[in-house]
Amino acid sequence: QVQLVESGGGLVQPGGSLRLSCAASGTISSINTMAWFRQAPGNQRELVARFTSGGSTNYADSVKGRFTISRDNAKNTVYLQMNSLKPEDTAVYYCNAVGWAYGSAVGTRVPFRSWGQGTQVTVSS
Repeated sequence: QVQLVESGGGLVQPGGSLRLSCAASGTISSINTMAWFRQAPGNQRELVARFTSGGSTNYADSVKGRFTISRDNAKNTVYLQMNSLKPEDTAVYYCNAVGWAYGSAVGTRVPFRSWGQGTQVTVSS
C-alpha cells in the first residue's frame, strides 16, 4: 500500500555531514507522523527524530543540536540533516511513516505503518 524509499547514506569522516531523504509513495490518503530510527550492530532500533501528529518535532538526546528533521508534505518526503557526525552515529537508518491509505473499496481508508529498507551511515576516519 505505502512504500518508503530512503537515500543519502554513505561513509563520512567524523565532523562531517550527511542528508538523508525518505519518500513515501502508494495509495496515501494522509500521513500522521514521519520519523527516523537507527540500529547499530548489537543494539535495538532507536528513535532518532520524528514529527508528531501535531507537527512538532522530537529528537533523541544524543542528536539534539546536531540533527534536524524536516518535511515536504507536498512530496510526502522527510529529510534528516546530520551535522557534526560522530563514530557512534554509525548505524542503519530507517524511515517510518504512520497514516491512512485508501482502501480497496471506494470511500474507505485503512491505517498503515510502513518502514523503509534502511540506509547505511558510517562515520569513520
